[in-house]
Amino acid sequence: MTNQEPPKIEFPCKNYGIKIIGDAHDEFKPLVIEILHRHVPDFDESTITDQYSSNGKYHSLRVKITATGVDQLKAIHDDLKATGRVHMVL
Repeated sequence: MTNQEPPKIEFPCKNYGIKIIGDAHDEFKPLVIEILHRHVPDFDESTITDQYSSNGKYHSLRVKITATGVDQLKAIHDDLKATGRVHMVL
């Protein structure tokens, strides 16, 4: 078994994809957008794609951002999880 390091991300990284999964609720998408604008001032909302689970219980959003560094990505993750409405950030 070889130890391989994960690929290094070079910042700034355009079109960095993030998937956010939470409970299906009318306030979920606006909440995520608000947080993304806080950390990514030039966030383009047209990059958002929505999908609901087959039973309609969960809502997932895929977004693309220009990631500026690890600190920014951690802050986005932490703020999304702190809402209590986000289950996973990938």
